[in-house]
Amino acid sequence: MPQRHSKNNNDLAFFTYDEKRKLGYGTQKERLGKDSIKPFDACCLCLKPFIDPLCCQKGHIYCKECILECLLSQKKDIQRKLVAHAAQQKQEKEEEEERLMLQKARELDAFDQQNHGAVPQYNDRNHSQDKNGFHGANSVKVTSYEEEALRTMKAFWLPSATPEAPVKVEAPSASTVCPEGKEKLKLKSLFPVYFAEDKSEEKKSSSNDKSFICPSCKVTLTNTLSLVALSSCGHVFCKKCADKFMAVDKVCLVCNKPCKERNLVNVEKGGTGFAAHGDRLEARDFKHLGSGSGLGLVRPAAKT
Repeated sequence: MPQRHSKNNNDLAFFTYDEKRKLGYGTQKERLGKDSIKPFDACCLCLKPFIDPLCCQKGHIYCKECILECLLSQKKDIQRKLVAHAAQQKQEKEEEEERLMLQKARELDAFDQQNHGAVPQYNDRNHSQDKNGFHGANSVKVTSYEEEALRTMKAFWLPSATPEAPVKVEAPSASTVCPEGKEKLKLKSLFPVYFAEDKSEEKKSSSNDKSFICPSCKVTLTNTLSLVALSSCGHVFCKKCADKFMAVDKVCLVCNKPCKERNLVNVEKGGTGFAAHGDRLEARDFKHLGSGSGLGLVRPAAKT
């Protein structure tokens, strides 16, 4: 009798390669579809079709209301952190002054006791006859020295002496950042962008959604095309027309406004919580196989 095929042999004590693939073991890859990628005419914050779009110098497009609200919230957060940092610095200064005062008071007290001989001084820390020494947490008479020792003693088994990690507030940056590119962003660096809408009769009869075209070559703008916006006037062209005409003639083809090479801003496309900008459009997920995964005692059904 011939031997059974390895793909149908599911009575082994270990998982075969084919069984692991059927159970989804290892790194699973899947290319993201159109629904997982942000279209070029959507706001980077609300992910909806933009209204009164504004663009930064890195090519990220936002709704005017969304980006203004974001920058305002950042400024409020920076102001709150500055107040907290100033309060922390004031507290640290007061604690340092208090520590210096206590240290000076201890030095004066020790000097006074040594000169007048009111209380004998002992150099041995383990001397049990010192009445002003530290007697432990259950001491009946608690002096100021014992209070200081209890406060500074790092004994985790005593609730009153449990050390606490101080929360340090770092000095915040005073500049707002782009929510998409994380670079410094100011309100005056944003410029409005204007897309040429397709108003042809065929487009009106076929769909109610807005579509945009390049003002130069009349090609419909999609995510497959690289777009360029002029920061001087805000008009958007495809990259081929921008490199062919604007980069050479140094003038906008729509409004004839002069422009320089630094005014050509590449518009970013795509990029959501599921995919980054550019060509990295593949999602990956690793699945563990074994104890704790729920797949340790499961075997795929044999093919019939």
